[in-house]
Amino acid sequence: MPLRAVIFDYGKVLTGPPDPEAHDAILKITRLSPECLDKLYWTDRHAYDEGKLTGLEYWQKFAREAKLNLSAAQLDEVNDWDARMWTTENAPMLAWQLVLKQRGFLTAILSNMGDHVHRLMQREFDWLSRFDLCVWSYELGVAKPDPAIYLHTLKEIHIMPEEALFLDDKQPNIDAACALGIRGILFQDAETLRADLIAYGFDKALPLPG
Repeated sequence: MPLRAVIFDYGKVLTGPPDPEAHDAILKITRLSPECLDKLYWTDRHAYDEGKLTGLEYWQKFAREAKLNLSAAQLDEVNDWDARMWTTENAPMLAWQLVLKQRGFLTAILSNMGDHVHRLMQREFDWLSRFDLCVWSYELGVAKPDPAIYLHTLKEIHIMPEEALFLDDKQPNIDAACALGIRGILFQDAETLRADLIAYGFDKALPLPG
């Protein structure tokens, strides 16, 4: 069955690494070591992505567990910096998405995403509207690698699993997609993706990233 769509993860696929200025600002506010921040940061991130916590609730819980005495203003500030951290852009991948659209392929975003980060993205990135579909986990109450979020995406974009190529920077998310029959590639960078597309024979169906 020929490919009709490319489904992109958002963070570290369409965007670059976390913004270092934002990361440093969170370290300064919390006064935590980078190692401690990283450990605590991911503890409740999945719940945030599932919409079980708002951005502010996530950081309130973070502060309690880290035993931090942060003011309401500081919590708002760290919540804003957290959103800012995920708003770098991966220019080669955004350019490739445009080429795919011009060649008649459907394009979608399937992302584990919290509410406050999404709000900032909507203000910052007009290119989100270029995609045929954007699926944000917090709006559905389910996050990758739960099969339900992949099935929802396929249904909304009106394609069969075998007609989609999914790109994500996390192997468990790729594995979950492949288990449903979606073709998947673990994303590292645009150059490696180009080589992987050729290695898997996808260059016969898709234009290659520059």
